[in-house]
Amino acid sequence: MNARGSVSGPRAEHCVIFYGLSTCIWCKRTRQFLEDQGVQFDYVYVDLLEGREREEVLAQVRRWNPAVSFPVVVVNSSQCVVGYDREALKRVLGL
Repeated sequence: MNARGSVSGPRAEHCVIFYGLSTCIWCKRTRQFLEDQGVQFDYVYVDLLEGREREEVLAQVRRWNPAVSFPVVVVNSSQCVVGYDREALKRVLGL
């Protein structure tokens, strides 16, 4: 599994970044939901990063979610959904 990557999809009207842990069931469900909805997004599995890169990503996550729990989905650098919350994702993504 790659620590970072992109998933293409027909719904590309938003800039979406998914932060998760490779071993987290709620992260897997959130990613699957995004894929099932055809949302284009970038992803970062924080637990697969090391050193300075990991610290920098954790600082980004902390800006949106001070508790640093996962998953975290940031939309258009202006909205954030924490946890597996399909209804909130639908709302912020206009699904």
